[in-house]
Amino acid sequence: MRFQSLYLKNFRNYEDLELEFDPGLNLILGENGKGKTNILEGLFVMGLGRSFRTNSDREMIAFGRETALSRAKVISDDEKETEIEITYSNEGKLIKVDGVKLQRTVDLLEKVYIVVFSPDDLRIIKDGPDSRRRFMDRELCQIRPVYYSDLGSYKKVLKQRNMLFKQGCRDESLIAVFDESLADYGIRIIEERERFVSRIRDICASIHFEISSGEEKLGIEYETRFSAAEGADLAEKKDIYKRKLEESRESDMQRGFTGFGPHKDDLKIEINGIDTRQYGSQGQQRTAALSIKLAEIDLIKQETGCSAILLLDDVLSELDQRRQRYLIEAMRKVQVFVTATEIDPEVMRLLPKGKSFVAKGGKVLTQ
Repeated sequence: MRFQSLYLKNFRNYEDLELEFDPGLNLILGENGKGKTNILEGLFVMGLGRSFRTNSDREMIAFGRETALSRAKVISDDEKETEIEITYSNEGKLIKVDGVKLQRTVDLLEKVYIVVFSPDDLRIIKDGPDSRRRFMDRELCQIRPVYYSDLGSYKKVLKQRNMLFKQGCRDESLIAVFDESLADYGIRIIEERERFVSRIRDICASIHFEISSGEEKLGIEYETRFSAAEGADLAEKKDIYKRKLEESRESDMQRGFTGFGPHKDDLKIEINGIDTRQYGSQGQQRTAALSIKLAEIDLIKQETGCSAILLLDDVLSELDQRRQRYLIEAMRKVQVFVTATEIDPEVMRLLPKGKSFVAKGGKVLTQ
């Protein structure tokens, strides 16, 4: 799978931009603040309909404009061409695939698979649990569209339940209605996350073992307060989940928010049996983060049969030589977009052949 072209109209700092890409490496150079990452953002929205940088679609619309447009042509592994177009406005977003309007964002999923790796992702290990939940959710939304729907519904019900508590509601029958829905969506989210972690764990461990020259063993576990007996069916799990909500209801009322559920879960990441989140060195944390991100590429291929597209946002300069070399080797498997202020000549020599662009504040030159 690869991007053939991209067109941006009033998108961030680009008034009118059209680019044709190499099927392998696409290197985007330029000073900070000149729009390199905006190009990656314009590509990323093709996968999930939303940015990897902000939760506000409005931020992608250029200052003083009413709408923004991103349009890309995608070539599948079997050489089928698909055109995806997304228009952002104050009223929301309009998504078209091959000229046909989509009724729901979830219908966009599975059209293109994208893995993005930025300096923020290097901190996924040492940052708070929300970063690791975001990692799981982003990847699951791509490979399991039903998860996208379940997660959206869960967040909506959770927000409504929390609002009841903030308003001082003590209507047990009303709260029970929300508990029923939370249990429905919550169980499905937890089960999908557990399955995801079990699949990606071995891939991560293998990659990490290679990067660390066989010196380190990476372990990943899904941490949740929910537990059920082995062999429990869906109805039994749902009853357990509801009991957990009931047990914490009084404290939830006092705090004004729901303290139990997948929105509080985490990933436990260990190297040689030691919790890397708290005790790992910066080098170990970065190697673990790199292993996890690269594992996404292999997992997408295994789950969907499709090749992912890799977006590297100013991340090469954050890695030492050994990690750079491993990442560069991974680039040879898929189409890659790399942004950087500059590339060390030795690193440039190792990069696969491709196409180079220079971003200069709203304009992009092809080298």
